[in-house]
Amino acid sequence: MNNDNNSSGIGTTNTGSGGGASAGSGAGADAVTGRRKCKFKIVLLGEGRVGKTSILLRFCKNEYDGRQPPTLNASYMDRRINIGTQPVQLSIWDTAGQERFHALGPIYYRDADAALLVYDITDAESFTKVRKWVRELRKIVGEDIAIAIAGNKVDLEKNRHVSEADALSYAETVGATHFHTSAKLNKGLDEVFLELAKKILKSKESATGTEKCDGATGGSSSVQQGGRSRAPKLVLVDDNETERASESSCC
Repeated sequence: MNNDNNSSGIGTTNTGSGGGASAGSGAGADAVTGRRKCKFKIVLLGEGRVGKTSILLRFCKNEYDGRQPPTLNASYMDRRINIGTQPVQLSIWDTAGQERFHALGPIYYRDADAALLVYDITDAESFTKVRKWVRELRKIVGEDIAIAIAGNKVDLEKNRHVSEADALSYAETVGATHFHTSAKLNKGLDEVFLELAKKILKSKESATGTEKCDGATGGSSSVQQGGRSRAPKLVLVDDNETERASESSCC
């Protein structure tokens, strides 16, 4: 399934992060609305240099650095969005994509609610590796995890080496929504995370015996800019699952 509509706005408050590698989904009362706030964990997976960290920083802080160094530690940032009148806090985890770090992957996605598989449209091998990530993810987490696939760096369309038709076809076979994104142009990112949040919320509210979040999901969903928000906290997680927090640095 393809979704390249770039019309939604995401209204949000960036919030500080807490917890370690096992930080997963949960719920608590929203300080502003008084409604139960859902907290969902989304993990970014993909090979090194496909743009996972750039996606995280653009979505959470509206920052972009074309010289972003490779990620060597897992890290996460939180951002609050609204689905209708329901506040949702997304804890978005960025993981190292280099082969030598792959064994650490399950530590960070074993309790994830959703995964965003990222590939670089100019690198065919990075798309091939998405298939491996999907197989591994479902083996560890199960079939119910919500998945989206992002063909990143569409600002480099003239250098595309991944067939759009092939990417859309594969996404459909694994029940994932496909998006075309660019962290550089801030294209498609709001739509990706909004779609994943909707899928998670729908799954949790329909699951028997699962604690539900209060509030109807009707009405417009948004990730709007607006109001003042404090700087998000970036949490770096060491390989031994200890963590250190930094208010402004990036991995």
